[in-house]
Amino acid sequence: MAWHLLGWAAAKTASGSRRRLWLSTLAPGQSRGAPAAAKLSAFEPIRLPMLVELSLVLSLLQQMCVYLVIAYLLSKTPLFMPLTQATLRLPHKLVCYVVFSMFCIMGSYFGLHIDDSIANTRAIGAVLGGMLGGPWVGLAVGFTGGLHRYSLGGITAGACMISTMVEGLLGGLAHWYLVRRGKRAKLFDPLTVAASALAAEICQMAILLALVRPYHAAEHLVENIALPMMIANTLGAGMFMRILLDRRALATRYSSTFSSKALRIAARAEGVLRQGFNRENSMTVARILYEELGVGAVAITDRERLLAFIGIGDDHHLPGSAITSPHTHRAIESNQVVYADGVETPYRCSLHPQCKLASSLVIPLRGEDERVIGTIKLYEPRSKLISHINLMLGEGIARLLSSQILQGRYDQQKQLLAQTEIKLLHAQVNPHFLFNALNTLSAVIRRDPEHARRLVQYLSTFFRKNLKRPSELATLDDEIEHVSAYLRIEEARFAGRLQVDIDLAEAARHVELPAFSLQPIVENAIKHGASQLLEPGRIRIAARCGSGALTVTVEDNAGLYAPKGKSDGLGMSLVDRRIRARYGAGFGVSVECVPDQYTRVMLSVPCAGETPC
Repeated sequence: MAWHLLGWAAAKTASGSRRRLWLSTLAPGQSRGAPAAAKLSAFEPIRLPMLVELSLVLSLLQQMCVYLVIAYLLSKTPLFMPLTQATLRLPHKLVCYVVFSMFCIMGSYFGLHIDDSIANTRAIGAVLGGMLGGPWVGLAVGFTGGLHRYSLGGITAGACMISTMVEGLLGGLAHWYLVRRGKRAKLFDPLTVAASALAAEICQMAILLALVRPYHAAEHLVENIALPMMIANTLGAGMFMRILLDRRALATRYSSTFSSKALRIAARAEGVLRQGFNRENSMTVARILYEELGVGAVAITDRERLLAFIGIGDDHHLPGSAITSPHTHRAIESNQVVYADGVETPYRCSLHPQCKLASSLVIPLRGEDERVIGTIKLYEPRSKLISHINLMLGEGIARLLSSQILQGRYDQQKQLLAQTEIKLLHAQVNPHFLFNALNTLSAVIRRDPEHARRLVQYLSTFFRKNLKRPSELATLDDEIEHVSAYLRIEEARFAGRLQVDIDLAEAARHVELPAFSLQPIVENAIKHGASQLLEPGRIRIAARCGSGALTVTVEDNAGLYAPKGKSDGLGMSLVDRRIRARYGAGFGVSVECVPDQYTRVMLSVPCAGETPC
């Protein structure tokens, strides 16, 4: 028997929110006014003609498009970022559950009512929840979406609830399988996701046939909705994953652009402002920023004056001139970034009415205690706005340059401290040593004038080395010459009770170490070691260079060293701190002592490139 399709009609349910698809059918030759007994029930299951089935596919795809538009809009929010990678951490799993449970429920709401069931796109949320969150997340999403479908009622409610849970679990098992096989990237393959959704829909149809009664109703229902739902859910799942991939690709490109620019700027500007926050160095940094960021102009200021300017408007923005921009003053006073885009926040050049610059970003440079010490300013002409990536980069660059300025000031303070410490050592050594030297000279000069003359020369050499060091570094040869002059005077003072042995490897003589490092250690060896013995004291100085380090050993034969923590002699403590500050914790001064036998002080500094000896 053939039946003629009379039409479609939309009828709302009691809730007034869902559409019902129904068919009115007439027997051949029967008129619309025929007796009611001759009519078939409006909701009697029938096999839909091919044209109607095609219309159902198009209607489901139309609903799926609304579904995907919502997914696209949500993909622009931070909520979607955890979904762009296989979810492993619990907070991300919770986000995955919430998002895909919502889409699972929407799939039911956007579905089309056919007889007593719903043609829907619910499987998209369930399958994707399982594939991105794992079996437990998939099962939870399926349970939530299934429970919502069960609440809508109908002869298929129970079967649809079970099938939705199975769909979520299937997605989770696909996640588990691919992760175990090391194919995590496949989780984001639209074809893999589409195939999983197709398999899930086939399982749903099988569950409907198995659980819905009467069986002929289930059979007719599956005949009507199987193909449309398979097409809609398969395409929808693949396109949903495509949206996720596009979001991830966009974030990756943005991050890559940001990172590459930031790294290039950091590499080119490394250490420039550590040499001083002045006009010359600021101009170097401004040129680097101008070339890398591609903005209209770049300026750097201190708290009062323009230090550097390059780009559009450099004919009237002159370095050295006082700051006149109200935006710059506001950034300095408030210690906050000020962005005048020329639209919401008006911008007008304060120096020239015809200036082509139309927007400005002012970022504070911060020093000690977060106090503003200057600004970086980025400009764009009227035809452009400052991009979001340059907004973020500008703030990062300001932090980088602020750190450089702080480091430069710290280095200057450290150098001043080192110079102060050296002067402190001089002040400690010179008066005491000079007093002993003069006493020795007064005793020697009567019995051996020639010897006294040589001692005066040694004393002259000692003080000349103290006062005329060309830099903070000296070669080991220079240090030994300084120490030798000191030891010759001490030998005369002890009148034969002091023996000195110096053994230097040739390769070690030209290695540099902090100036005035060796003399305090030698002085300690005599003052606290050899001079305390009744028998002759011995001082041995040796130097070897190997394994990338110069080791200078100063040894006495007293063995009287007693550790006293941080008070182990002002001179030796300062030498150790200076070496560690310059070369790192792997170098410095160490002490070995065997009581009543020897005390050995070892000083180590780098000697990279020297020949081992």
